Amino acid sequence: MRTPICDDLGIEFPIFAFTHCRDVVAAVSRAGGFGVLGAVGFTPEQLEVELAWIDEHVGDHPYGVDIVIPGKYEGMDDMDPEHLAQTLRDMVPEEHLAFARKLLSDRGVPELPEGESNELQLLGWTEATALPQVQTALAHPKVALIANALGTPPVDVIELIHDAGRKVAALCGSPHQALKHKEAGVDLVIAQGGEGGGHTGEVGSIVLWPQIAAAIAPTPMLAAGGVGSGQQIAAALALGAQGVWAGSLWLTVEEADLPPAQKKQLLDASSRDTVRSKSFTGKPCRMIKTEWTEAWSAADAPDPLPMPLQYMVSGDCVARSHRYADKALSVMFNPVGQVVGQLDHVEKTSAVVQRLVEEYLEAVDRLDTLTAAAAGA
Repeated sequence: MRTPICDDLGIEFPIFAFTHCRDVVAAVSRAGGFGVLGAVGFTPEQLEVELAWIDEHVGDHPYGVDIVIPGKYEGMDDMDPEHLAQTLRDMVPEEHLAFARKLLSDRGVPELPEGESNELQLLGWTEATALPQVQTALAHPKVALIANALGTPPVDVIELIHDAGRKVAALCGSPHQALKHKEAGVDLVIAQGGEGGGHTGEVGSIVLWPQIAAAIAPTPMLAAGGVGSGQQIAAALALGAQGVWAGSLWLTVEEADLPPAQKKQLLDASSRDTVRSKSFTGKPCRMIKTEWTEAWSAADAPDPLPMPLQYMVSGDCVARSHRYADKALSVMFNPVGQVVGQLDHVEKTSAVVQRLVEEYLEAVDRLDTLTAAAAGA
């Protein structure tokens, strides 16, 4: 399974694990893969705590950090985080806030204690708020890669990361976006098919991956969207990838810090139980279909706001549903890809990595056997 990117980053397997859980980051990297911490929900101070913990538990292995600087969002020219936050708060209609509050109250989801609400809070969805996250991450020598989840990173951010001797990655859903990444100096392009969890485009992985690999060559590509087995990794490498970027796979591992009720919802879900919706972030995001996603798509619902305004409406739902998961499953933000249908039991992270490698080798052996049989026919 070793590819050139393994040598570039000093890892054993080209298996990249996107997760919001620090325990999973450390476990994947220790198992020979490359853990990547999603930073969007952390303040720089909180991120520092998370990264310090990972440094202590990852050994000598590298890991990465994922940020969100969309290519287009409201207020993108404002680099003052406090001024931007206030400007955006003033742009959120009361109609949307009332709609969201009623959805939660009608379903009996308790309110958070005073001072803990995430309503109207601007997190890391802008350059102004993501740049301090990048600066925090670069202070940690074991952080070898910074990935941007939406759009081509700004030139000054790419230069900042490169000047620190680290690599830059960026996700995309089309060859056009991939070429923009390459032209901007991105080191590693992550091609995410529409069946993936979180923010995706509409083109499926098996069609998208070879198109992007051909468009950006020789820049390396990671394949994302629908990766949950070693067989799927073998397919990704056959279609031009140098490795895989998986997210959904790590939501149900033993180390994942999701509430038990939320994890069970994922384990019980089929591949048909997901939907792409703008109802939480303002951009199409694949997640478990719930009464929240259905309500926002109804004819009498307000239209979801552009990013990052919609999350300033939905953020309180995210916080409350995580705190009170047993009572909030019907509205919970549970981003996951269609590969959720393959997730049916809890495994240790290290066991998942080992299983992926073994399944990959079995798939390659099968192809070798078929090729040898055809050659001798």
